[in-house]
Amino acid sequence: MNKKIIIATLLLFLGLTTFAQRPEVKKVTISGKVIEKGTDFPLEYATIVFENATTKQLSGGITDENGIFKFEVPAGKYNVRVEFISFKTVPVQQKEFKVDTNLGVIEMAPDVAQLNEVEVIAEKSTVEIKLDKRVYNVGKDMMVKGGTVSDVLDNVPSVTVDAEGTVALRGNENVKILIDGRPSGLAGINIADALKLLPADAVEKVEVITNPSARYDAEGGGGIINIVLRKGKANGVNGSIMVNAGDPETYGTSVSLNKKSEAYNLFSNIGYNYRNNPGNTLVDAEYFNSDGTTSRFINERRTNDRLSEGYNANFGIDLNLSKSLTWTNALTFRENRGKNPDNVYFYNFDAASNPTFTRNRFNDQNSDEFSIEYASNFVKKFKKDDHKLTVDIAISQNRENQFATISDQILGDPSTLEIDRTDNINKQQRNLFQADYVLPIGKNGRFEAGYRGSFLNNLTDFLVTPDNSNFSNTLEYVENVNALYTQYGSKINKFSYFFGVRFEDSNIQVNSLSENDFNTKKYNNFFPSATLNYEFSESSSLSLSYSKRINRPRGRFLNPVSSLSSNINIFQGNPDLDPSLTDAIDLGYLKKWNKLTFNTSAYINVTNDSFQFIRKESGLFATTVIDGEDIVDPVTGDITPVGGEDIRVPVILSTPINLAKEYRAGFEFNLNYTPYKWWRLNGNFNAFRIETQGDYSYVNYVGNTVVQNFDNVALTWFARINSKITLPYKIDWQTNATYNAPQTNAQGRSLGVASMNLAFSKDILKDKGTISLNVSDVFNSRKRIMETNIANVVSSYSEMQWRQRQVMLTFTYRFNKQKNEKDRQPRREDNGGEGEFMGRP
Repeated sequence: MNKKIIIATLLLFLGLTTFAQRPEVKKVTISGKVIEKGTDFPLEYATIVFENATTKQLSGGITDENGIFKFEVPAGKYNVRVEFISFKTVPVQQKEFKVDTNLGVIEMAPDVAQLNEVEVIAEKSTVEIKLDKRVYNVGKDMMVKGGTVSDVLDNVPSVTVDAEGTVALRGNENVKILIDGRPSGLAGINIADALKLLPADAVEKVEVITNPSARYDAEGGGGIINIVLRKGKANGVNGSIMVNAGDPETYGTSVSLNKKSEAYNLFSNIGYNYRNNPGNTLVDAEYFNSDGTTSRFINERRTNDRLSEGYNANFGIDLNLSKSLTWTNALTFRENRGKNPDNVYFYNFDAASNPTFTRNRFNDQNSDEFSIEYASNFVKKFKKDDHKLTVDIAISQNRENQFATISDQILGDPSTLEIDRTDNINKQQRNLFQADYVLPIGKNGRFEAGYRGSFLNNLTDFLVTPDNSNFSNTLEYVENVNALYTQYGSKINKFSYFFGVRFEDSNIQVNSLSENDFNTKKYNNFFPSATLNYEFSESSSLSLSYSKRINRPRGRFLNPVSSLSSNINIFQGNPDLDPSLTDAIDLGYLKKWNKLTFNTSAYINVTNDSFQFIRKESGLFATTVIDGEDIVDPVTGDITPVGGEDIRVPVILSTPINLAKEYRAGFEFNLNYTPYKWWRLNGNFNAFRIETQGDYSYVNYVGNTVVQNFDNVALTWFARINSKITLPYKIDWQTNATYNAPQTNAQGRSLGVASMNLAFSKDILKDKGTISLNVSDVFNSRKRIMETNIANVVSSYSEMQWRQRQVMLTFTYRFNKQKNEKDRQPRREDNGGEGEFMGRP
């Protein structure tokens, strides 16, 4: 036995020695660019196949989003072919490659004969992991069929959407949301509400950029989420029709039509949807006297229906004015009407938990919203590759009105009935002008410069009738931001760099017209950015990036009051909020194997004047009179009872404030794994630590100064995993599971929440049709659960479920278009900023 081991060891050593002595095979770099003949549009994911003329061994690579390819092959003689679905193959026979070779620009002509008989070899991944961003392809995700953009974002790696619709990136809510690369008027006045109204089928993909360069808008301390809307791109006349129905009562339809030729591309999307999104809230609160003893208990129970009916339409045309000039025009409409009967019961108990009385507050809300946007895009290409000038213009208007009639009474006592009416009128006008210039310098250098002007005017008129608590107000918000940027990057061997700086001049007006309170804030800032990238190999790279960001408060953060559905727990904006500034550092590593793509990053964000939500006494009281009357002093809030019994409950305000410092550090990883052809996995894990430092003081209703210390350290994490399995009979099964861990704050904590979604899909009608069934929130567990404590005022536990479990059945039919046919379009440059690292694979 020992002899066998010795012989085997000697043979292994001899083999390794022989292998080590073999001469290293010389490798050469092959590069070039693939475009569509007649339009010059870059073809992403075109395949360049190198077949060794002697050994027949295959190698090669694929093109990136700019149609560019670059890879290494052993020196030798090859038969080369460039392939792309529904395009004619471009062959190059018996060519010798001894040195680095640039094949130049390769033009591919459409093969009309193959359009109806294309064989799908590989399906593009739902999630594409790149070093500087993640791209989520909506069309591949069954989970969001028939849903909204909020559902889309809730499936995107690193992104979470809480029960109230608030979007966070890596747990940071200071995130900038763009639509087609710009802060579109479609985003509405309340971005969280608007995202719940825009249908998911209008979205093509979502780009997540955690540390943007100087080319991007500087806003968004946590990063940028860019929602790319659908646009027809395939040759000829083609399109699709989708219909869906679900429970709770939901149904809708959308139609996408497209006609493309060498001279133009006509595209349109039209949709209708009706949704019932029932939700519920519970709040169990214990109120205290000033000495800390219990005063009373109030248990609040709320139900909502949230009915919405909406239309959306998008029409546009790409005009190829010449081989080097493209002009795109698009007009988008969106209209939505909603009803939200909000029924709240307040169960009151005394200090000994004995029931005293029950109040019912019924808020009958109605809303209507209309948005219109015109967008124009010019792209001028010069002779040199990637040398171009892009100009964008976007003009949008948005109207969002909410009307509510609120009835409030003690059950069993009609004499206590009180009726209020609230009118919330919102108008928004946004104009955007942008120009971007890109100049390649040398072999790998790239210079960029541009201007961006964003001009926003928002008017909110909130009226309460009768207004016994001075909540009525008219708020005007004007934001004018002019920006200039420049950046330069290049590549030296395996090392690439990108440095840039952005200058923004801000002129902000926050005017309370009803109180003649006018505030103007003028400031300007420089926002530097830098990225260093090193490629260890074609499949492995490391990146270090830095950027400075800003977060400007607007919308509900500034609006003093926008709802009185509850008269004891009120959200109130703060018109005096200042912007916060963030320094962001990100260290990322990307590694690709045959079946696995792994991306990990460590990040640090330091924010000055960060926004924090606090709960405090308002100095007002919700007073309930039992069998009597009362006189309330409108200034001091003092009550003079006239018979009967008066129960006074302090009105608690939730409001944002500026705190001194916030330190956020975290670690995350994303992965795509395909263990088998029939099974795909992608996952995301993010753990982070938040430290806040600062004090807040206010004067309570009796004139005493209350100081709250907000020094707090919280460690939390969230994880998401998505599995897609192809079952027998070509049935696709997709599962999505998410867990958000508990997190503490200065006034309490949020509890951990787990949820899961399921979806099944089957192609029918010779793959021209697809039927899918999805279940959102299978266990009905997706809630926002909070514990809050304000010393000597109130301690509460709350659960808020924005939408209950939903089941949706969807049918899609495609005509003159294959299910996985590769879309082709000119890459939009409106603040997109892709391709920032030269030479990236």
